[in-house]
Amino acid sequence: MDIFFISVMTFFWILLIYYSWLTVGGIIHRRRKYPYQPLDQYPSVSILIPAHNEGVVMEHTLRAMQALEYPGNLQVYLLDDNSSDETEAIGLEYSKLFNRIHYVKVPPGEPKGKSRVLNYGLTLIDTKYFLVYDADNQPEQDAVLKLVEAAEQTKDAVGAVGYVKTINAKKNLLTRMIALEFEVFQLLMQSGRWYWWKMGSLAGTNMLLMVSALEKLGGYDEYALAEDAELTIRIASKGWALPVVPEARTWEQEPEKMSIFLRQRTRWLIGNIYLLEKSLKDFSFWNRSTFIHSVQHVTTYFFFVLLLFASNATLILSLLDVISVSLTIPLLMVWFMSYVVYTSQILTAQVLERDTSPFQVAVGGLMYFTYAQLFLVLLAKSIFSYAWNRIRKRTILWDKTERFKGESS
Repeated sequence: MDIFFISVMTFFWILLIYYSWLTVGGIIHRRRKYPYQPLDQYPSVSILIPAHNEGVVMEHTLRAMQALEYPGNLQVYLLDDNSSDETEAIGLEYSKLFNRIHYVKVPPGEPKGKSRVLNYGLTLIDTKYFLVYDADNQPEQDAVLKLVEAAEQTKDAVGAVGYVKTINAKKNLLTRMIALEFEVFQLLMQSGRWYWWKMGSLAGTNMLLMVSALEKLGGYDEYALAEDAELTIRIASKGWALPVVPEARTWEQEPEKMSIFLRQRTRWLIGNIYLLEKSLKDFSFWNRSTFIHSVQHVTTYFFFVLLLFASNATLILSLLDVISVSLTIPLLMVWFMSYVVYTSQILTAQVLERDTSPFQVAVGGLMYFTYAQLFLVLLAKSIFSYAWNRIRKRTILWDKTERFKGESS
C-alpha cells in the first residue's frame, strides 16, 4: 500500500508541476504585446467551410466572412455536404451577392465527415494558404490578417492557430462551463506550450495551413474523428511550427443541451483513442515534438480522468472509514489538491478574459463537482464504443454537432 501510495503521489505532483508550468507560460504569452509586423505583400488565402444542414447559422457565418479585412486575395468556399435544409439556398444567395464567396456542392462519398469534405475542397483551390472555419464560426475582421502575419514571420511555420471564443456562453450553465473549459485549454495546451516549446496544436477551426504542407502530408486522414489532433501530430513529426495567435479570434456556438454535448465529446474522445492507436502502430514519425503532443493527449483525455476517479474514490472511502487513519489524511490531500489545481486554472483563465463576476467565479468553483465528473462517463462510453466497433470491424461514423438559431458576435 505504501509503494502504491508513493507512486500515485509522485505521478500526481509531476502533473501538478507540469500544468502549473504551462499556466505560467500561457499567462506570459497571452499578456505580451502582439509581436508581428504588417507585411509588404499578403499571400493568397482560401477559407474552407465544411457544412451539413447548417441553415440556422449559415447567414451569420457568411456575413462574417464577407466582413473580413484582408489586403491580399481572399476566397471563401462553402462546402455543402449533402444538406437537406436551407444551407444551399443561403449559400447560393451569398455567392451571387459577393465575389469572394463560392458555394460548392460536395459529391457524395465515404467515409462521411469533415475530413473528406476538406480534402475535396483542397482540390478546388490554388492559393498559398487555406483556413478552416466550422460552419457556425464568426471570425473577427482582422483574424485572417493576424494569422497570416504570424505564419509568414515565424521560423519553420506552415500555418498558425487562432483563438476560439464561445458566442452563446451565457445561454445556460452548460455553455458557461464549456466556455471556461475552452479558455483553460487555450491558456494551457496552446499558449503555454507555444511559449515554452514553440509547439502549437490545431483546434479544428480558426486554423491556417500552407496548402503545400498538407499535400506533402497526404491530406486529411478521412477516418480520423479528431482530425485536428491527428493532423497536429503529423505536422509536429516534420518539425514544422504552428504559432499560437490569441489576437486572431473567432466566435462559435457550443452545445446548449446535455445530450448534444455528450455526443460531441464522445466523438472527440473516440477520435483521440484512434489517434493513440495509430501512434502506437507507426513509430516512423516519432520525435521530441510528437512525443510531447502524445503525452499531452494521454494526460488530458485519459490520466486526468483516472486521477479524477482516484480522487473521488479517496474521498468516498475516507468518509466511509474504509481507509485506515494513517492513510486518510495524505490521500485526502490528493483530492483537495486536485480540486485546487483544477479550480485555480479556471480562475486564471477568467482573470485573463476579464470574466470574474461573482456568478462566474461560483460557476468555476462548481465545475470540478459537476462538469469534470462527466468525463468519467464519457471516457467509459468512448472506450466501449471504440472497442465494440473494432471487434465488429465497423467504421465509426462522423456525428454532426447540432446547431441552434444563430446570433451575431
